[in-house]
Amino acid sequence: MSKTLPFSQVFAIGLMLFAMFLGAGNVIFAPMVGQEAGTNVWLAMGGFLITGVGLVLLAIIALTRGGGTVEKLAGRVHPTFAVVFSILLFLTLGPIYVIPRTTSVVFEIGINPLITNGSNIQWFLLVFSISFIALTVWLSWNTTKFIDHLGKIITPIFGILLIVLVVKSIFTPMGAIREPQDNYLSDVFMKGFTQGYYTMDVLAAFVFGGIFIKSISTLGVTSEKEVSKLFIKAGVITIIGLVALQLSMAWIGASSVDAIGYQENGGAVLAQSAKALFGDIGIYLIGFIIFLTGITTNVACLAAVSEYFERIVPSVSYKKWLLIFSAFSIVFTNFGLNAVLNMASPVLLLLYPLAIALIVLIFTNNLFKGRQSVYIGTMIGVGIVAILDALKDAGIGQEALNNLFGFIPLFENGAGWITTGIIGFAISLFIAKTRNEPVSIINMAGQEVKKVS
Repeated sequence: MSKTLPFSQVFAIGLMLFAMFLGAGNVIFAPMVGQEAGTNVWLAMGGFLITGVGLVLLAIIALTRGGGTVEKLAGRVHPTFAVVFSILLFLTLGPIYVIPRTTSVVFEIGINPLITNGSNIQWFLLVFSISFIALTVWLSWNTTKFIDHLGKIITPIFGILLIVLVVKSIFTPMGAIREPQDNYLSDVFMKGFTQGYYTMDVLAAFVFGGIFIKSISTLGVTSEKEVSKLFIKAGVITIIGLVALQLSMAWIGASSVDAIGYQENGGAVLAQSAKALFGDIGIYLIGFIIFLTGITTNVACLAAVSEYFERIVPSVSYKKWLLIFSAFSIVFTNFGLNAVLNMASPVLLLLYPLAIALIVLIFTNNLFKGRQSVYIGTMIGVGIVAILDALKDAGIGQEALNNLFGFIPLFENGAGWITTGIIGFAISLFIAKTRNEPVSIINMAGQEVKKVS
């Protein structure tokens, strides 16, 4: 008989899941949206919350319905696609982007404001990155119960400190909300929509979701139906926390311009805002928050990517992968936060549309009866434009691509993949029905039932 957990336990599980997503990098994008969107901040945040928060819960549920791992979910398209997508996903969540971004954010917010000699900043970054990532490796060496225990400590502390920071910014605001910058004068909602990509939370859900599912299986909840219900309840708690976090960060950014001016990145916005609100002690306050959340994210991501590569290359042990990926992370970190964000941006613009399409397909699986051709056709439609968006973001033929493909609705806004994905879906569904392709239905328990149509 399946065990029913009390609300206190469900709430603790929700906090644990929230802690998995609560990374230092998670708090640097909404402040920039706030600063740049100005009086349009809430419209921009509407789009931001859809991709940066709302899709997280859907991604987790999609993962449970798609087999429990990202490889099985992506395998519905094709085995080769599953391998390529998974490798890109885990590398991005590990040494290419998330670990360098998190380490850079912790440095930018917690250490950089304390440095008086700006000429030596690169050396400070090098020493800090080696030390911080070495600590990450040490904590990742044996991850048994680490995320669970640390999450239960970090989340309440972070919540209290964040409330102190936000309440202070509300009762003694840093200034009035300014007029929007040029890039937020039009297409504000879609701009926020694409900015939500950079939180990486939807992609992280594909990685952390499997860890979460395994963790709740040890609590005596054996019924698949109860596991799903528990997962949704914990997900709702997580979403509430993420919404509160991002809206708070956006408010701080929007109200900060009079006090600190326009900053280059969200890390600088938070650091300078904390100093403006609390004086020098504010630097230590925000630094402590970011340090705790940063180390949690680094450990979770480094452990996840190392475990994945150990599975696909078993001749190299988990601990060796830890050392390999930590070395790459140190190298990428020392390019600096802005460089890390710029380097990873094209990859995110490729991966995020593919991830969103996978989520939509798994939820609509029974409508097209799980025919593989529909998965393939949709991903081709999405993938072609996602590649073009990635090229544009990398500065490769931006004007020429806009001229050639500008006829595609939403293309210039970075969302043209929605249109081509729908077209690919429709064409492939017609072909699949014509071929009388075998079908695959997912029942209420998330179990797959295959049969010949």
